[in-house]
Amino acid sequence: MYTVGLTGGIGSGKSTVTRKFAALGVEIIDADVVAREVVRAPSAALEAIRTRYGDRILTAGGALDRSLLRKLVFADSAERAWLEGLLHPLIDERIRQEIAACETPYCILVSPLLLETSQRRLVDRVLVVDVSRETQLQRSLLRDQSDRATIEAIIDAQADRKQRLRTADDVIDNEGGESALDVRVRELHERYSSAAKTRE
Repeated sequence: MYTVGLTGGIGSGKSTVTRKFAALGVEIIDADVVAREVVRAPSAALEAIRTRYGDRILTAGGALDRSLLRKLVFADSAERAWLEGLLHPLIDERIRQEIAACETPYCILVSPLLLETSQRRLVDRVLVVDVSRETQLQRSLLRDQSDRATIEAIIDAQADRKQRLRTADDVIDNEGGESALDVRVRELHERYSSAAKTRE
């Protein structure tokens, strides 16, 4: 299956771009959705997280308190490394299964950590959604319930902008308007559809 990895920093507009590809009939695999599924109760991963952090890491309903976990792991690199060691193999295996099950000419794997993890090996092409750091901060603070320090820690933990752009096969500049974005997505859709046919 021809697979495009779509990535970008927090607040870059990955969700908006993803919706536009989905509207063109492209099958989407979202690494964040997969990450939530592997810690859904009851799961061995959730139990391991509860054992490490105690019951405070669970909501009143017994689900993972993702906001608290995010704050804990982005404040301590050793905790983040532990969590990644637990979850990344589980996430990778689920993503492989979903790619194998795709039925469209090509699929898109949306992953904020595509370049920082082994997920890079799962894709044929890297598409980066790019905005400035200031735009990332502004959009994330408007959208998320996190404080500025947490958002900045997340930005710093992700691949930096220059690294993403060096690794990219294709780039979408998402500082512009909706119509420019539509044109660019359609152009890339045609390119990926042709590449997928060539591989058949």
